[in-house]
Amino acid sequence: MTEDTKGIPSIKKTAFCCPHCDAYTTQYWSSLYSKPYKEDRRTPIIPNISEKDEWENDPKIEPDVKKMLVEWIEKMCAEKPFPEIQGQSEYLRSHIQNVNISECYNCKDISIWVYDQIVYPSTKVEILPNPDLPPYIIKLFEEAREIVGSSPKGAAALLRLSIQYLCKELGESGKDINRDIASLVSKGLNPLVQKALDVVRVIGNEAVHPGEINLDDNRDTALQLFNVLNLIAEQMITHPKQVEAMYSGLPESKLDGIEQRNKKAKESSENT
Repeated sequence: MTEDTKGIPSIKKTAFCCPHCDAYTTQYWSSLYSKPYKEDRRTPIIPNISEKDEWENDPKIEPDVKKMLVEWIEKMCAEKPFPEIQGQSEYLRSHIQNVNISECYNCKDISIWVYDQIVYPSTKVEILPNPDLPPYIIKLFEEAREIVGSSPKGAAALLRLSIQYLCKELGESGKDINRDIASLVSKGLNPLVQKALDVVRVIGNEAVHPGEINLDDNRDTALQLFNVLNLIAEQMITHPKQVEAMYSGLPESKLDGIEQRNKKAKESSENT
C-alpha cells in the first residue's frame, strides 16, 4: 500500500497528477503579482450568483460585455481561483515572492503554492485507511490525509497518535509505543513492522511523544506512517478476522471434530 511517487505534485516538476482532475499531465508554472485596489473600492468584489440573471437580462449591456460578465461571475461564484488576462497598461505593484501557481494542461484549473506546499486545493494522498480500523482512528487517518500536503509534520503527529490508540485497542498500554509494538510482535505482529517504526523514528526518540510535533518530520515520514498504521491493522485485525470468518463458515460437524481434536491434544500435552 505504497504511494506512486511519480505522480506526487512537487514544486520542482513540470508534470504530475493534477490535484483537481487527477490526470498525470503537464503543469504550467506562473509567478504572481499584486495590484492594489483603488480608493473608490478598497475591498475585494465578491459577487452573488443572483446577479448573473440581472446581467443576462439587462438590455443595456452589450452582448460581448454581457458574455464576459456572466463568465466572470460564474467563475467567481465557483469559489475557485482562476487566471484573468489583464491589459499591459494595468499597474502591478509588486512581485509576490514565495507564492506560485501551477495550471493543469488537462482541466485548466490552477493550484496555489506557498513555498513548496500546495495550499489550494486541499490535497489527499492516495493511501486509504484500513476499513477495519476503529472509526475514531479512521477519522484521525483522514484528517492526516487532508493536511499532509500543507503540514506533513502535523500529519505525522496525528498518525503517531493513531498508532498509540491502535496499540491500546489491541490490548496494550497505549503509553509507550516501543514496548507496545514489542509486545505485539510477541503476539504475532511481523517484526518488520517494528523495523519500519524504527526507520521513521517513531520509537527511540525520547523528545517526541505520540501526538507531538517532530521538527524533523517531512512528507516521506508521514507517508511511511500511513503505511505502518495500515500494516499493523492488516496483520492484527484484518487477517485474524478473515481467518475467523472462514473458520466459522465450516459445517458444525467439522467444528465439533476440530474441538475434540484440540481437546485431546491439550490433554495429551498436560499428561506428558
